[in-house]
Amino acid sequence: MRRRNGQAVLSFAAAALSAAFLFCAPASAEKYASIVVDADTDTVLHVRHADEPRYPASLTKVMTLYMLFDEMKAGRISLDDRMTVSRTAAAQPPSNLRLRRGSTITVRAAIDALITKSANDVAVVVAEHIGGTETRFARLMTVKANDLGMQNTVFRNASGLPNSRQVSTARDMAELAEAMLTDHADYYGYFSKTRFSYGGRTYKNHNELLETVEGVDGIKTGYTRASGFNLMASADRDGRRIIAVMLGGHTSKSRNAHVEALIEAAYDAIDTSEETEIPVATATRIAFEAVMDPIAPNAAAVPMLNGKPFPGTTRSRGEEGLQSIIVAETKPVARPAVAPRLKPAPTAVASVPAAPTRKPEPTVIAATPAPAPAPTPAPAPKAITKPMGIAEAAARMPLRASAENAMSIAEYEAAQFGKH
Repeated sequence: MRRRNGQAVLSFAAAALSAAFLFCAPASAEKYASIVVDADTDTVLHVRHADEPRYPASLTKVMTLYMLFDEMKAGRISLDDRMTVSRTAAAQPPSNLRLRRGSTITVRAAIDALITKSANDVAVVVAEHIGGTETRFARLMTVKANDLGMQNTVFRNASGLPNSRQVSTARDMAELAEAMLTDHADYYGYFSKTRFSYGGRTYKNHNELLETVEGVDGIKTGYTRASGFNLMASADRDGRRIIAVMLGGHTSKSRNAHVEALIEAAYDAIDTSEETEIPVATATRIAFEAVMDPIAPNAAAVPMLNGKPFPGTTRSRGEEGLQSIIVAETKPVARPAVAPRLKPAPTAVASVPAAPTRKPEPTVIAATPAPAPAPTPAPAPKAITKPMGIAEAAARMPLRASAENAMSIAEYEAAQFGKH
């Protein structure tokens, strides 16, 4: 499933990135999307809306951690280093550790806080420590994401707090999970930590599947009112690893139940195909047909604050909820529609043919059919343009791609942000 662009990026990546930002469209009103991948065979077992733009929410912090682990692996940062809390970091809304301006936090504590507490203030501390500013760090995140094959992802911040231009897809999030497992296997164990103590308080990991589903050992949950309840999960049973991503859950409980069902269906299909003469494509189709669709997959998510329903709110509140009040979103600028660059569908055993008037579906073993349209006529939704990949954005710009323009990622980082 992974597709690398190589270890070098062109020096015009920053300019191309700016173009990608301009053409990036916000996620659609529909929230639900899911994908299940057999990480050992690189096979997509289940997919639904996996290439549609969605808000990643705190799944963003997995990318923030990936960048931090890159720095640690390169020897530029160590677990015992202390990072300073700026005024901007201290002002971040919940979920947070309530860090005070001018205080410091170790890299070790920051990793635990991002994974278990999903602390927004800590995300900004890490971003500023590596990139100088959160804005510059977000640009570097996007460049790195593109290098990992996440062609439809744009980051605007390090935390996942609401921003209409910060979008990704279920497939890209699965790419990120696989990259974390492959590139930073030595650090992946942090995602299995169920509790974290700091400042005299103990915080429980929001990923409840760690303690309830066999084999689950990571990796991250996410939530905003706009995104719904997201979950990126990975499980290992008898040496067989599965990655499952769901975006847009109505509640954390229904999200957890749905992801658990997806994981169980994946292992059922694998076991059936190995123990019987049933072809893997048939076993997979049967297993995932038994998985129920999430209830009200596109309904407004329940307003939450620090992991609990926000007092005095109702489910009829505006789509962005509490956090959109705290963090203003930028209204999308009208741009001409641009054909998105989609990654080639991963190799699979069976495929689902696309309707002649719609974009092709990715090649998969099994796909859950989309629900039938409502009989009541409704106004036609506005066209959604997926975020443009950096390479495509670069192709649209009058820039030369010559050998003298080649620049390594390390050199690009140094040129953009200096040494930290």
